[in-house]
Amino acid sequence: MTEDKAAPAVVSQPDPRRSESDSRNLLMRVLAAAVLVPLAVAIAYAGGRLWIALVTLAAIGLFMEWLSVVGLGRAMRAIVPGAVALAIAGICLSIGRADAALIVLAVGFAVVVSAAPERRRWAAAGFLYVAMAQICAVLLRLDSEKGFVALMFVLLVVWVTDSGGYFAGRGIGGPKLWPRVSPKKTWAGAAGGLVASLAVAIAFAALGLGRALPLLLLAVALTIVSQLGDLFESAVKRRFGAKDSSHIIPGHGGLMDRLDGFVAAAVVAAIFGLLRGGADGVGRGLMVW
Repeated sequence: MTEDKAAPAVVSQPDPRRSESDSRNLLMRVLAAAVLVPLAVAIAYAGGRLWIALVTLAAIGLFMEWLSVVGLGRAMRAIVPGAVALAIAGICLSIGRADAALIVLAVGFAVVVSAAPERRRWAAAGFLYVAMAQICAVLLRLDSEKGFVALMFVLLVVWVTDSGGYFAGRGIGGPKLWPRVSPKKTWAGAAGGLVASLAVAIAFAALGLGRALPLLLLAVALTIVSQLGDLFESAVKRRFGAKDSSHIIPGHGGLMDRLDGFVAAAVVAAIFGLLRGGADGVGRGLMVW
């Protein structure tokens, strides 16, 4: 009798093409970040009209990408008035007329909504999304004493949340955070982003830029909000079958893909700072306890 031999187990081998693609994508992400991060920090440090100009250009780009994602990318009747309203609002903010900026944005909102009746709710949501981002990002930097510190705290928390989540998620893996919305995000990645944001808070406290406990609590709130903003943007893209909002940033995708977390964190941070420090002291209200 011949002895039956068990069939050898089939071991799946990693796809070398996918591995090469992932490595190339990571390299592009790192190179793009190496250029864009110092530039953003330099403009944030300069503040004033230079920062407002950058924020306004980003808001216009975000608005155009949003309309493209929701199927209104060729609706010039909505794109043009929305972009013009954001541009004029930026000019108003640069001369210290936040009240006029709000009026302009309100008019722009009404025009955009009426110009896109077939997807009115999505057009309205998109314009509100970018208008709030524009106003709040400017308010965060407005305070001459603490504006730069407050803005850098928010930016760093968002950046390390994204980077910590990326590397922890890839290195540890495990259960998915919300697979129906974002299949690649894991609970390990969320935890990694949280730990990284706490490190930022500890560093700011060690440098004497704030008290440790309030900064830790603020970091927790902002990293959670940042990740929710990321998931919100992923949900919108999945709703309309879009992978990336655009390909304007090599290795990263579009502005929405990179700024989704910052938009959410900036809005929450600005509202909190506004309640504690007023319109001229948002940064101070956020950082001084």
